[in-house]
Amino acid sequence: MDTTTHTKLIASDRVEGTKVYNPQGEKIGSIENVMIDKLSGKVAYADMSFGGFLGMGDKHHPLPWSVLKYNTDMDGYVVNIDKEKLKNAPTFEANDKPQWEDEGWGKLVHSYYNATPYWM
Repeated sequence: MDTTTHTKLIASDRVEGTKVYNPQGEKIGSIENVMIDKLSGKVAYADMSFGGFLGMGDKHHPLPWSVLKYNTDMDGYVVNIDKEKLKNAPTFEANDKPQWEDEGWGKLVHSYYNATPYWM
């Protein structure tokens, strides 16, 4: 398969590792995992990792999937967020277990990014 061809669908293992940029084209992280609602089939979150070195000391941001826009020229996702807002965004450590299914936590994350929760 030609890996330079862009299609509408992508396998989850191809999303993992994809770079995430801000609108200025600066790399702010990369997709570690995607979280999919098993009942609705909707992609709920992207777990974006950033910082650290060789996986040590990196932080993770739960990004509502709806805030990610794929840019074919960058071959990555763009999130409309500046570095300062990213510093204060909901985050978790690599060893933590986020409350993915906690609706209150989900509302906090979606509210921070001004995104409609995936379950609505």
